Amino acid sequence: MQGNWEIISSKTCFEDKNLQVVAEEIRSPARTEPRSWTTVRRKRAVVIAPMTAEGKLVLIRQERIPIRAAIWEVPAGQVDDEAETDADEIAAVALRELREETGFELAEGGELISLGDYFTSPGFTDERGYFFLARPVRECAAGHSRDESESILDCRAFTGEELRGMIASNEIRDANTLAICARLLSRGLLSFGRA
Repeated sequence: MQGNWEIISSKTCFEDKNLQVVAEEIRSPARTEPRSWTTVRRKRAVVIAPMTAEGKLVLIRQERIPIRAAIWEVPAGQVDDEAETDADEIAAVALRELREETGFELAEGGELISLGDYFTSPGFTDERGYFFLARPVRECAAGHSRDESESILDCRAFTGEELRGMIASNEIRDANTLAICARLLSRGLLSFGRA
């Protein structure tokens, strides 16, 4: 029993290093009759908004096999080790992903700001993303150290006005980037300029 949620039965249908698919019978606090649900369990993730001293956001253009497209998005990555549970360890993962995927790092005197968390698609997965703003960032002397399997094609910095146009034209369309932009805008940490 988790809180007032009762697991009647649970069966793992598929599992690999990235995810687990589980078929469950669950009784919720609001329903007396159990419901069948298939859940994809995923590792936690970090989602980073790298911001330059000029206030531009650094995005990567990455090929995404499931959607058969290359899209602009903020850097992100999984928290591989379940032992990495406290805020400092998760922040370290965010800084590592920033360097690996973009070739950027915090500039002298820079800060990594936690912006809370969110669920990527709670209708089918328990994946939780932790948002971070890294500012200001600068290019690393050593460049990126990305894994070629990630298929990152480009990395560029965009103004708020450019981001607004990319979102409006459906050029930016992944949940991580849209959600972190909304969080940044709501906190006054990013401006889209005049509409």
